[in-house]
Amino acid sequence: MLKGSLVAIVTPMQAGGALDLHGFAKLFEFHVASGTSGIVVVGTTGESPTVDVEEHCQLIKAAVEHAAGRIPVIAGTGANATAEAIELTLYAKKVGAAFALSVVPYTTSRHRKASTGISGPSPKESICR
Repeated sequence: MLKGSLVAIVTPMQAGGALDLHGFAKLFEFHVASGTSGIVVVGTTGESPTVDVEEHCQLIKAAVEHAAGRIPVIAGTGANATAEAIELTLYAKKVGAAFALSVVPYTTSRHRKASTGISGPSPKESICR
């Protein structure tokens, strides 16, 4: 059960648009030291639609590593494609996130593929490396 102050942290970015993982670690440690009860990472504070899938996975993994069991990590695993959201959720579980937070995809992968010719990953293809 989750209780207390759960903070959806922002993802610091460098001037060129790359992830600022050093800034991310500092922000994470600030919240741990301040008594935050849990961290929501890559939620709907703007990061999930602006980072690519590899960065999304990198942030989830970095959060779990920074938490080191001290506080729960709630991984934002929402995506525009159902298959991608499922894959992100499975990845979050694999790397040790305590919970997943997912918005409903805007369209299903099947609809997206039919209307745009674009599809999500196949069930055997992992999107997180």
